[in-house]
Amino acid sequence: MARTRAVDFEEKQRGILTSAAAVFAEVGMEKASMSMIASHSNVSKALLYHYYPGKDALIFDIVRTHLTELDGAIEAADRSDVAPQEQLRLLVKAVLKNYEGRDNEHKVQLNGTSALSPEQLSELQAIERRIVKRFSAVIYEINPDLSKERPLLMPVTMSLFGMMNWVYMWFRPNGPITRDEYADIATTLILEGVKAVR
Repeated sequence: MARTRAVDFEEKQRGILTSAAAVFAEVGMEKASMSMIASHSNVSKALLYHYYPGKDALIFDIVRTHLTELDGAIEAADRSDVAPQEQLRLLVKAVLKNYEGRDNEHKVQLNGTSALSPEQLSELQAIERRIVKRFSAVIYEINPDLSKERPLLMPVTMSLFGMMNWVYMWFRPNGPITRDEYADIATTLILEGVKAVR
């Protein structure tokens, strides 16, 4: 007979993922051990292994959960009833809002995927492609010329992601600007720059 899940299975699993992301972000993927993660999660090593058979499974689930939630936030913010410029601004704000409080998960996404299998990477890349496609579609609406003579749409789109993905390196909640204000700055830089790219 199949073992039934505990009522708090998902809550415990989420706690483990959050703790594991903190350990990975602090000491790195190589130095982090299942013992360290269990201790940081306040669970036994046996319980940790009940949820995850190893570090690669943890890394995969941290990144998959992070990307899935990001994809959902972007989808919810995507409004086709507004001008493309405003649509892009809403998407950028959704990304930066989703990143708030998730620096550890973001670091695991940026630095931890080398430990994953080709199948795991393929699943994560499918989510990433869906996210990028949503942005590039809006940027294309703003300047269709980006896809005419030379394929410049993807470089412009990925430049925007570069601005968003490295926010965690310098942004401080008590700093001179808010996340929403930075979202406006990043969007304006892309919107103004997109007009000049030929």
